[in-house]
Amino acid sequence: MAPTNTLDISFPTDEEILITRTVNAPRHLVYKAWTTPELVRRWWPGRRGGMTVADMDFRVGGAWRYVMVTHGEFEVAFHGTYREIVPNERIVHTEVMETPGTRTDSEEGAVVTTVTFEEADGGATVVRIRTNAGSKEVRDMIAQSGMEGGVREQFEIIEELAAALG
Repeated sequence: MAPTNTLDISFPTDEEILITRTVNAPRHLVYKAWTTPELVRRWWPGRRGGMTVADMDFRVGGAWRYVMVTHGEFEVAFHGTYREIVPNERIVHTEVMETPGTRTDSEEGAVVTTVTFEEADGGATVVRIRTNAGSKEVRDMIAQSGMEGGVREQFEIIEELAAALG
């Protein structure tokens, strides 16, 4: 397989962020890394800390919650609800960044994220993450949060994990 580690971030609309990355691994293994709590614990924090919570009720209507502690001891938590799941192809979920006072069952301020997994040449997988932030202001806040570096690290680890699963 050819090197595929280019991460592309674009803004298709004023409210959306689209992240595209080809992962050098078969689709079913990339999907497994994305949907298995023990594996999510290994890639979701990137190289910026460790996860303390990776709860996933992986079914339509089920909830998820991820909490990590960065190397600087700062806690970051997100939660949401799965809206659509097509195995090995597509996951749609809400995502709420928890701030002080946020209830873990609240959907207030949620963005909607669609992740697709598409087979590519040479046994690779194209992963697309489309986030609808609901407004340009929220989209820009996400884009300027430093997420690009974290997402790069996440995909590097996902590729390593999927290769090890194969």
